[in-house]
Amino acid sequence: MRRSRNEVARWRMLRQVHRRRARWLEGQSRRYKRIHAIRHQVAQQHRRSILFITQNI
Repeated sequence: MRRSRNEVARWRMLRQVHRRRARWLEGQSRRYKRIHAIRHQVAQQHRRSILFITQNI
């Protein structure tokens, strides 16, 4: 079945919006992963330093 010009345009716009949103979400999760990794690293350093302090006493 042939689609009208407006219908085709609407589908294209919807697909474009969906792709843009998906790309944005992916970027957000990547950023979150990086932040999470940095926080984890800081926590590990903190634990190690506490361990080091208690061993020297």
